[in-house]
Amino acid sequence: MKKIGLIATVLALVAVLAGCETEAQRVSYNLSQQADNFNDIRQVTVINCLQGDVLFQMTGKMSITADTEDNQLEIVVEDENGEYKKHFIGLSDNVTYVVEDVTSGDVNQYKYTLNFNPKMWLPEISTIE
Repeated sequence: MKKIGLIATVLALVAVLAGCETEAQRVSYNLSQQADNFNDIRQVTVINCLQGDVLFQMTGKMSITADTEDNQLEIVVEDENGEYKKHFIGLSDNVTYVVEDVTSGDVNQYKYTLNFNPKMWLPEISTIE
């Protein structure tokens, strides 16, 4: 009889410990699922760490996957027609990114924008005399 009680106690303890997750873990999981299901508006900002410049920003309903094998972000966006488009952002040792949830901001939920920093792409022109 003692063995059955001990086994029942151990099984109950294992069940309790296996189900333990913090509220923060549940909230984090739920927020990630919401965003990956195109229910939230996110903004991705890509930064050149050497110069401290923003290379570009992208805002809209998007699912973001960090592909560490190819060292890039894979971003799928949903447009106002419910169509999806996939974009890739290459990362390097001196390029990083920030993803923000801007759902509550004043942003059109059915459009996505991609803003480039023009001084990062336009060469400086100098005159040789």
